[in-house]
Amino acid sequence: MQANRSRDTGPELALRQALHRMGLRYRVCTRPLRKVRTTADIVFGPAKVAVEVRGCFWHGCPEHYRAPAANKQFWADKVARNMARDLASAQQLAAAGWLLVVVWEHDDVASSAREIADVVHQRRRISMESRRGESNP
Repeated sequence: MQANRSRDTGPELALRQALHRMGLRYRVCTRPLRKVRTTADIVFGPAKVAVEVRGCFWHGCPEHYRAPAANKQFWADKVARNMARDLASAQQLAAAGWLLVVVWEHDDVASSAREIADVVHQRRRISMESRRGESNP
């Protein structure tokens, strides 16, 4: 299990490269909320968008997860804890005004990158409009 990376996985690198080619800049493997220990794979700070690239096995993908034959209870518990942590993270981010975008390892990279770019641009636009509205009485 030591060979399994927690960051810079193949799907994550492919998505980051696609986003970078689109002109987007971001932080990698950082905490969106400073006081919360959880990190996100890709973070667009000013837009308040966090992206998690999830592996089908580790995060219990509803489409592709298959429980291993050996040590079933250990893996069932492990994946259940991961899913509970993912849910808690999503709730904390939402409560703080962040949008969490989840990309599964089997998702198409190009369409995922376009979706993320659209969301980031939209939230940046809304943020700029609200700042202008606040400064003009």
